[in-house]
Amino acid sequence: MVKTRFAPSPTGYLHIGGARTALFSWLYARRHGGPFVLRIEDTDLERSTPEAVNAILEGMNWLGLDYDEGPFYQTQRFDRYREVLQHLLREGKAYYCYCTRDELDALREEQRRRKEKPRYDGRHRNYQGPPREGVEPVIRFKNPTDGEVVVDDLIRGAIVFQNTELDDLIIARADGSPTYNFCVVVDDMDMGITHVVRGDDHINNTPRQINILKALNAPIPKYGHVPMILGPDGQKLSKRHGAASVMECRDLGYLPAAILNYLVRLGWSHGDQEIFSLDDMVELFDLDACNKAASAINPSKLIWLNKHYLKTLDPAHVARHLSWHIGQLGIDPAEGPPLTEVVKAFAERADTLKDLAEAATFLYREFQDYEAKAASKNLVIAAEGPLMRLREALAALSEWKAEPIHETVKQVALQENLALGKVAQPLRVAVSGSSVSPPIDITLELLGQPKTLERIDRALRYLRQGASGNH
Repeated sequence: MVKTRFAPSPTGYLHIGGARTALFSWLYARRHGGPFVLRIEDTDLERSTPEAVNAILEGMNWLGLDYDEGPFYQTQRFDRYREVLQHLLREGKAYYCYCTRDELDALREEQRRRKEKPRYDGRHRNYQGPPREGVEPVIRFKNPTDGEVVVDDLIRGAIVFQNTELDDLIIARADGSPTYNFCVVVDDMDMGITHVVRGDDHINNTPRQINILKALNAPIPKYGHVPMILGPDGQKLSKRHGAASVMECRDLGYLPAAILNYLVRLGWSHGDQEIFSLDDMVELFDLDACNKAASAINPSKLIWLNKHYLKTLDPAHVARHLSWHIGQLGIDPAEGPPLTEVVKAFAERADTLKDLAEAATFLYREFQDYEAKAASKNLVIAAEGPLMRLREALAALSEWKAEPIHETVKQVALQENLALGKVAQPLRVAVSGSSVSPPIDITLELLGQPKTLERIDRALRYLRQGASGNH
């Protein structure tokens, strides 16, 4: 059985690179019918925060990457780590190292002077003497001194490490707290992880972790190291490249479906296909189709995908995500038209949910001012007659639906001997404050009859004031 895990360190938000690793792990487990585990690697007590843990859980939840086991927290497993440390010490596979900071600094300096790679020289590896006075020892793992470790990487193929290149790793600090590489090994062993999908910044940790697993007679998982994600400029991804975290993507108005589709294509492909639903991904994803080279983000591709999903996903689903953005504008969506209908009307023109929410604001609350250019062109004295006639005809409508509204606007244009646009455009500016909105009949149906009539009255007052101010 396949069992994967996503194991972020809660020292910040769930960033794009972490989210892609989570997605690849999740997809691999789902494709092969196995469980997916969430593990929070919070042993860095100074940098780990509850806020960051919540940000990771919130990001996973928003993306819809559900986990079957967890979240497990490493800080709650210290007793277990101590137990395994003692086991390794008893078996002579780990040892206390009494080197002081000064001694290690002097050793490194000497090695640099000789142009050697700085590394621990194993001086306490076979130490049998009494504990040194005044020194709190660390615990080091006895790494094999000969042979090699072959990592049969699921993405990169075989990577060979010579054991002579690996020094004796510290697996517990002087205060007794276990180190990252040791905790990971114990967790993967205890949780029965069969496949580890992670960033290629971990490649050099892998041979060390394999050697500790072998010392514990534990099964060795298969490893797949995913190349990093770069900014559009080819540099390491950072804040300056725009949204670096999953929740920032939400705040900017992207749909989870667009982010997942975007992430899966950063380093994985299936022929020329660009659009992947989550079901498609589960069916098609495999690690051997991942790129070996780093992928660069492409913001215009993300917008293209987002537009696609705004238009093609079930409007009720899009509306659920839009609701949050409407709320961010201080609007209660219950005080206006149903959001599902708003999505149907506005999605065609929007790049993001944020744009959509802002464009639809006039349906829920009075706008402050008319767009200057739109008003100077459309709310002029020549529009007074058509607007008055429209108001009268629209007030008389017994059924407030797009079709009868459309007929009414058409009739007024005929009576005034004007092109439809010459009537519809002043009406649009009157009700929305701007020259852009969905088709006028749909716009008015969404706005409702009372608000439409109030807005026409407001526009008539505005253009009359303008006209009297011109004399």
